[in-house]
Amino acid sequence: MTSSKSDLPSSVITAAPSDVSQFQHTPFYCEENVYLLCKKLCTSGVADAEGSDLFVVFISNEKKQVPLWHQKASQRADGVILWDYHAICIQRKKEGHSSPVVWDLDSSLPFPSPLTSYVSETIRPSFQLFSDFQRFFRVVHAPIFLRSFASDRRHMKDSVGNWTAEPPAYEAIVAEDGTVHNLNEYMEISTTNAVKDIGVEVVNAVYSQKLGVLVSENQLEEFFSLIS
Repeated sequence: MTSSKSDLPSSVITAAPSDVSQFQHTPFYCEENVYLLCKKLCTSGVADAEGSDLFVVFISNEKKQVPLWHQKASQRADGVILWDYHAICIQRKKEGHSSPVVWDLDSSLPFPSPLTSYVSETIRPSFQLFSDFQRFFRVVHAPIFLRSFASDRRHMKDSVGNWTAEPPAYEAIVAEDGTVHNLNEYMEISTTNAVKDIGVEVVNAVYSQKLGVLVSENQLEEFFSLIS
């Protein structure tokens, strides 16, 4: 993902989940950060071992201009920044909890944050935006994403092959079937593919579709209210 800011340091992280400083984070590689975050949540016991309670969510739109608030890379007091796309993890509601939670390594909000407060503070649906800035959410079941996602980081090179942001030191992520790059499939958004209504069929589809389901910002909380 890219924005107007490109000089943040990267950090390699290891320790107890819920402490953001313990997760691996490379600025502008949110898709890889969320991939590793899901794996760590699974191995640490915070999530199910297979990640069945986790969902990777890509936020973008056709114009690749999505405003999000409370982002660490912002230079503004309110933390707003215009990303081309962003990727987060949402964990379905657990027994005894009032809301699903959002794991966003680039957010300055509590880590993790309840989905309800994340939506109100980061998405701000009540804030009137021009249609070009409306956010859409590609929700992908984490076990499918962890098997299928691949990136050789080509999207982070300029026309002559130079890095636009320093890549992670670890090897690029390759899908189980040997695919080396399919990030574009996740971050490309067409409003014609967004679901019209949230129902049982849509919820069932997220457990079987490689690219998950595409919902609007007004449907995100409704969708997760149906996930059990």
